[in-house]
Amino acid sequence: MSPAGGEIYVEFVVQGAFVKVTAIDPKTGDEASVMGPSGASRAALSDAAVRKLRYVQRKKNGGARPPPSA
Repeated sequence: MSPAGGEIYVEFVVQGAFVKVTAIDPKTGDEASVMGPSGASRAALSDAAVRKLRYVQRKKNGGARPPPSA
């Protein structure tokens, strides 16, 4: 996945009726995970994980937008 901020890896792990989705920024090593029902769309779960990753990165940088991962 390559949103405007650069490349992001998204991993899906099915755990029974749920899916754990982890978004990873390969440049910084930052990670964020979300859980959702296994019936939810991959796009919705992926989007949620990427948005959470961006939130974590903003929080880590004191509220500033993270630099784009080239």
